[in-house]
Amino acid sequence: MRSTPREGEGASEPSGLSPAQPFSRAERAAVYRAIETRRDVRDEFLPEPVPDDVLLRILQAAHCAPSVGLMQPWNFILIRDPRQKAAAHDLFTRSNAEAEALFEGDRAALYRSLKLEGIRKAPLNICVTCDRSRGGPVVLGRTHQRDTDLYSAVCAVQNLWLAARAEGVGVGWVSIFDPDDLRPLLGLPSEVVVVAYLCVGYVDRLYPLPELEAKNWARRLSLDDLVFEGRWGRRDAVD
Repeated sequence: MRSTPREGEGASEPSGLSPAQPFSRAERAAVYRAIETRRDVRDEFLPEPVPDDVLLRILQAAHCAPSVGLMQPWNFILIRDPRQKAAAHDLFTRSNAEAEALFEGDRAALYRSLKLEGIRKAPLNICVTCDRSRGGPVVLGRTHQRDTDLYSAVCAVQNLWLAARAEGVGVGWVSIFDPDDLRPLLGLPSEVVVVAYLCVGYVDRLYPLPELEAKNWARRLSLDDLVFEGRWGRRDAVD
């Protein structure tokens, strides 16, 4: 699967600035709809494979993510082999048992009822990694905040997720395992770390709310409680 250069790539001089015009109302609505209806899919995957052209668009969207110093630290490991997915599922199963033991009473029962992964059910798994050596020893914008490479890779995950939602493709983020346990399975070099292990596939239904909210595990916080003015804890504008 090969991507094609975008128009203007390879030019020796940067092009001029383009007008920063707002999107049309319909375009804005589509962007906000993708954001607001994005869901973490766990058990709703269909067996239909994601076509290469759709997958390429989703990966290109991820590759358009912002990155500090334009370091672009991400790679995308595509995992389709059932044996490899089964090995990843075994890692999850062991860690999930450890996580379950951390909850008690009704919380533990609710945890057991949740289907927290779709590793084997999703036709495609994608491991998003961060190459912490990319860009060399000194990267513009990373001189005082080393972890900006990780933050940049997470931006790629978000872009991937939103593009997938627009394509009708579901994504689930599996985080219940030690990322270092994936190293031998994926052949990761020492300078590369796992950022996200994603289950990817078509879905024909989604929860109207985040699943954990729909199942009373948690609720979305009020934005009013999260916005401060000028300093921590101040909610009213200062004259």
